[in-house]
Amino acid sequence: MSEQTEQTGGGLDTAKLAVAVALLIAGVMGFYYFAAESMLVRVVGLLAVVGVAVFISMTTAKGRQLAGFLGNARTEVRKMVWPTRVETTQTTLIVLGVVILVGIFLWLLDSLLGWIIRQFIG
Repeated sequence: MSEQTEQTGGGLDTAKLAVAVALLIAGVMGFYYFAAESMLVRVVGLLAVVGVAVFISMTTAKGRQLAGFLGNARTEVRKMVWPTRVETTQTTLIVLGVVILVGIFLWLLDSLLGWIIRQFIG
């Protein structure tokens, strides 16, 4: 039986995450500071800063754990069997039919109870 030990991030990981957060904050502030510039330039600059911040954060222990988790999630999604178009259409029509029937039933029940209450009160 093997145990996987949890790797704790040291001071360097904390510093890297702090730099990444500072970059994100600076990027958002820069986006609004340069409001007179073209929207395209501002968006490209913001995306570049976000890309650098993500790259820096992925070099930490938590970033590697997140990358592993995302890889495993992608593998699991590929294993799923997705319904065909016909199955999806049939299921949607069944759900709509049941919703309509339940709606009519509740409307009739509400009308009946309202009539009964009016008979007692009136």
